[in-house]
Amino acid sequence: MTPRKSHLTLLACIIGTSLSLQADVSLPNIFGDHMVLQREQANPVWGKADAGEKVTVSIDGQSHSTVAATDGTWRIKLDPLTVGGPYELTVQGNNTVTFKDVLVGEVWICSGQSNMQWPLKKSDHAELEITSANYPEIRLISVPQVGTQEAQDDFNGQWEACTPETAADFSAVGYLFGRRLHNTLGVPIGLIDNAWGGSAAEAWIPRETFEADGGYAELLAAWDAKVAAYTDEMHAAKIAEFEAWEAAGKPKPNKSMPRDIRVGQHRPGNLFNGVLNPTIGYGIRGVIWYQGESNAGRAYQYRDLFPLMITTWRELWQQGDFPFYWVQLADFQAEVDEPGDSNWAELREAQTMTLALPNTGEAVIIDAGEGRDIHPRDKQTVANRLARLALAKDYGYTMASDSPRYAAMETKDNAITLTFDHVSNAGLYAFDVQEPKGFAIAGEDKAFVWADAKIIGKNQVEVSSPSVLNPVAVRYGWATNPVVNLQDRNGLPVTPFRTDDWPGTTVNNVK
Repeated sequence: MTPRKSHLTLLACIIGTSLSLQADVSLPNIFGDHMVLQREQANPVWGKADAGEKVTVSIDGQSHSTVAATDGTWRIKLDPLTVGGPYELTVQGNNTVTFKDVLVGEVWICSGQSNMQWPLKKSDHAELEITSANYPEIRLISVPQVGTQEAQDDFNGQWEACTPETAADFSAVGYLFGRRLHNTLGVPIGLIDNAWGGSAAEAWIPRETFEADGGYAELLAAWDAKVAAYTDEMHAAKIAEFEAWEAAGKPKPNKSMPRDIRVGQHRPGNLFNGVLNPTIGYGIRGVIWYQGESNAGRAYQYRDLFPLMITTWRELWQQGDFPFYWVQLADFQAEVDEPGDSNWAELREAQTMTLALPNTGEAVIIDAGEGRDIHPRDKQTVANRLARLALAKDYGYTMASDSPRYAAMETKDNAITLTFDHVSNAGLYAFDVQEPKGFAIAGEDKAFVWADAKIIGKNQVEVSSPSVLNPVAVRYGWATNPVVNLQDRNGLPVTPFRTDDWPGTTVNNVK
């Protein structure tokens, strides 16, 4: 080989090596073909490239450029877009990435635990719902279940148009909610499902938030001890025991596949890092949330934990106090003969107390559960009540959305008159029978007995009992599975409540 040829060969190798070291501009999978961008707001677009690389993002006649930071990250904001599409979104750096069939409409996160994860194919009227799920302008994406203490910036998933095939395995509540919005608003709808069955609220919050708060030291310490004691050998032994049980024909009692608690859906921070973090910042209208069962044993703690979660999400999203609507726990387990305490009732109370946060709403479904199953199949009622909240509070429709809630009480002689707010013009209504059911009353001895109740006005109920001559407190629907029938004329059930603040069963449970 001549010196010149040797030089040219070396130069070619150097150039080739240099080109191979250039990082392609890339974006996380929350961006992709068939995605929906939130209308009428400046939506962030972000990704990775070479440090110092110029990146240009273009869509529908607008173009924005930036330079990747020293760590290779880049971020721009699109000018607000109006409803429309399909568009192409192009990202150009050393290479070009083009996303096709992009729509602009309304985007909602669908989050929580198993009742949000519950698929359409396992819900009431599944065959009818799936067969009719032909909505090309509803787009769906699901985030896989990854639990980790390390913040993730991407996930394995992709946007898809809503068809009978894609809707069948999607969140039933999410899809049915999105369909209501699509049919009403006539705009594209994007739904991001990241729900994980059995998840605890603390798993959706970064550990750093707990540490900064200072009120969760016992919870964190308990988890640190559990994780330190849990070994690979211990987990392997649990798996072997489960497999032996399966091989033996699955005798009673039933067992569940053991989950490694270190990467599970209960450990503080796990789901925030593995499931939520890759989507934070994507332009959304708001969040619908169905969770609480896993925190019922620590219901008093949930009074602070749930608002902390919502506030943390809002702060990190940097999109203001976006709408956050949740589903209150349904009725569940056996009905009880006498009034008493209930951790599920206390959890419902904590959920209702969270309405103190701005731009929030609660879908009450105390009438839509199944005593025998923690997963009620009637997801249509749930989705309809969530849709009422969004349509009334965010989209300007005049309709009842909030369930009636206790507002005040007045004691006279041996009776208590209760006043409710959020009652529609038609007034309160006792379903099925004329007498309102589900009220209990107590005197200073704190011994509750069932109360006689009657509707005495559009928004008032009088309760009493011949065995309580000097009543001081009333409870309604205060049980895990209460027998209740008070609602408004729209079928929105009265929110379970109590007028007392006597300590409950979970007041000291913090871990």
